[in-house]
Amino acid sequence: MGFHSWPHTILLSFCLLLATISAQDYDDNDSTLAIPAQDTCIGVFLTYTFIERAKEFPHLKNASAQAYAFKAKATILNTMSQDLDAWIMFIGFQHNEILVNTDGAVLMDGSDFPARVSNGTSFSGYPMSDLLNAIDTAGDLNQIQAMIDIKGTQFGVKPPGIPMPKTIKLLNDGFKCPAPTKKGSQMYVCCVKDPKSKVKDVNATKFLPRQKADLTIGYDVLQSFGNNYLAQVTIDNWSPLGRLDNWNLTWEWMRGEFIYSMRGAYTLKRDSASCIYGQAATYYQTFDFSPVMSCEKKPIIVDLPPEREKDKDIGNLPFCCKNGTLLPKLMNETLSKAIFQLQVYKMPPDLNRTVLYPPQKWKIEGELNPTYKCGPPIRVSPMEFPDPSGLMSDTIAVASWQVGCNITRPTKRNSRCCVSFSAYYNDSVLPCNTCACGCSDALACDPDAQPLLLPSDALLLPFENRTKKAVAWTKLKHRNVPNPLPCNNNCGVSINWHILSNYRHGWSARVTLFNWKDYTFKDWFTAVQLSPNAFIGYENMYSFNGTKLNTTTNTLFMQGLEGLNYLLAETDGKNPNIDPRIPGKQQSVISFTKKKTPGIKLAQGDGFPVKVFFDGEECALPDEIPRADGIRASVGLLRMLSVVVVVFLMISDLLIL
Repeated sequence: MGFHSWPHTILLSFCLLLATISAQDYDDNDSTLAIPAQDTCIGVFLTYTFIERAKEFPHLKNASAQAYAFKAKATILNTMSQDLDAWIMFIGFQHNEILVNTDGAVLMDGSDFPARVSNGTSFSGYPMSDLLNAIDTAGDLNQIQAMIDIKGTQFGVKPPGIPMPKTIKLLNDGFKCPAPTKKGSQMYVCCVKDPKSKVKDVNATKFLPRQKADLTIGYDVLQSFGNNYLAQVTIDNWSPLGRLDNWNLTWEWMRGEFIYSMRGAYTLKRDSASCIYGQAATYYQTFDFSPVMSCEKKPIIVDLPPEREKDKDIGNLPFCCKNGTLLPKLMNETLSKAIFQLQVYKMPPDLNRTVLYPPQKWKIEGELNPTYKCGPPIRVSPMEFPDPSGLMSDTIAVASWQVGCNITRPTKRNSRCCVSFSAYYNDSVLPCNTCACGCSDALACDPDAQPLLLPSDALLLPFENRTKKAVAWTKLKHRNVPNPLPCNNNCGVSINWHILSNYRHGWSARVTLFNWKDYTFKDWFTAVQLSPNAFIGYENMYSFNGTKLNTTTNTLFMQGLEGLNYLLAETDGKNPNIDPRIPGKQQSVISFTKKKTPGIKLAQGDGFPVKVFFDGEECALPDEIPRADGIRASVGLLRMLSVVVVVFLMISDLLIL
């Protein structure tokens, strides 16, 4: 090599060295910038970093409609001297984001991917749900910090704009977060403990307090071995208006587990193929998978029928085997709880009896029941059970988690039952709203048209048989007939609330239940929330068992009397070729007094319910109430007749004279 080539060689080596150092710095920081404010934070330091995005198909000229695939990273760092248990981070997405994958956390509402989070969403840690403090871990970032890798789709921010969230904050009780600081593609905030908060320090016990929810699910490990454990699942219904029929419970195994056997319940699919052709067979090479209950990552679990309650192999557990019925405690405390057990096999590296992880993304649903949103399982103090031998001692679970599920109000057109209104002073019925329970046949009808008024006898007809009566009645009332006609309400159960009478000392209403499904509702119940004026005056219910609920506002709870606790399914007419199908029907009159509310205004709204529930599901109400035009017309006619009679008598008297 010549002398003159040395400078070029040295320069080239120096450039390669700089490139190597730069690459190393990029990898170590993992595309997260160092933030000086982190060093002064004494609390929980949150960051959100936008990493990159790429245009997705289809490519559009309209920038606001163009979809972009994006990647982002969030971090949660515990900078306190105490541990942070069960952290919850909120990210206020605002660009119609759809998340397709997250690593290091799960969505609090248990949504499956792809998940629409345009109004923001909350994350909880998995598998790292607790963040230890730096003092007890010698500042080990792997124990005091959690990272969430986020992948998804967002809309409407044209480059070089950066699609950042509105805000980020910690949702744990007892913390307050200021507005985050935004710098380019990064935002951060330091959340500190609120000195005014009265939340108890739960770090003394290392367990979180048990939640209060409409429905709670306990996941208790009763026995633990090296590669498997025995768990018990307990479902408790705490809501006075919540219930489940034929409940289906599902969750997601996150670490390759599979269910070997169960008692008190079973999975809808019993297929061992996922184990045989998956990772389970790689580790358990000599294992017989033929008796395995479920190898599915998302098993669907259902209750056993009552006839298997005493079965020594798959039943014989307290509170099991009720065919998936969970009633409010007000109706039957024994039927408000369900229990089943399962033997779970684990996969490497979790082959230690102390390494236990509960499943995630819990969901529970039933037949025409409320919609429950379940949070992630939180670690609680080990459950205590009575000793099975009958002695006065308690058996303590190896580990316990609790899932809280709350009833959500149905969104528009997503109800499963609906209400119609009518009154003695108006001969038209205000039917259920168009598409109250969804629109499946929108091509042949108008999903946005107002429903046609009905004569009262049309309520007994299926929707497809009402058309002629509804159109004729609309023309009779000199109203326009839309074209196309309004769509069906598509509800399996409809309820008619009719103001029956109004007199000096009281009034009455009639409630009628119609079942349009091929399903019989056993031990049904209905609840109506009334105005305060109506609720105070409640006197009696004649064909139903009526109860005033003290735990809810102005609510009457109705259920069938003995022998009337079945709402039968829809049946054929006498001549199926001609006659329409006949709905299952139950009816009762309700009486009210005006003793405490003499000025009650029934026709102005006091006589109609504010909310109506059937078997815990909130039903869709009409947008209007029946008008009292008929009364005013009738009163005017009576006055005119009175004047005519008086004039006639006066003329008669004059003629006589």
